[in-house]
Amino acid sequence: MAVDRHAEETFINSIVGPGTMFRGHVELNGLLRIDGDFSGSVKTDGRVIIGQRGRADCAIEAGSVVIGGLFRGEILASQKVVLLSSSIVVGRISAPRLVVESGVRFSGTFEISGDDASAGRSVIDAQKKKLLLESIRTREQSDAVRRTTADRGGEAVPVESAEWNG
Repeated sequence: MAVDRHAEETFINSIVGPGTMFRGHVELNGLLRIDGDFSGSVKTDGRVIIGQRGRADCAIEAGSVVIGGLFRGEILASQKVVLLSSSIVVGRISAPRLVVESGVRFSGTFEISGDDASAGRSVIDAQKKKLLLESIRTREQSDAVRRTTADRGGEAVPVESAEWNG
């Protein structure tokens, strides 16, 4: 039985949809599409797509990356990076190929490179450590607020805001 390679490449394995906020590390086989707010790191041999309304503040290690929305962070792509005309990019990009449409807003650096996965791993590892420390701090703050609120006879209130101020 023949396998349609093109169908595999266009199948979306995971999506961060509009109105969704995700914070953490994602490691997957295949394609990730971000149309909501994403903060953290991504590792895939496949493709990462940031839609026109997507916002990502992260480190990405992927086969290819297509950006149509807001991106801040670092990208290591083994194949190529495509910046669509609607994209706003702040950060560092390392890939063998870069495609930039007219109208892109870009501030940062681009390095034409080979497949140097070790540099990408260090970026991902640093991002994981940062997220872990932030998570611990947030948990400690939440516990302190709950204790203080409980001591006063009230109910606990959430500490984190649902708004992303990227």
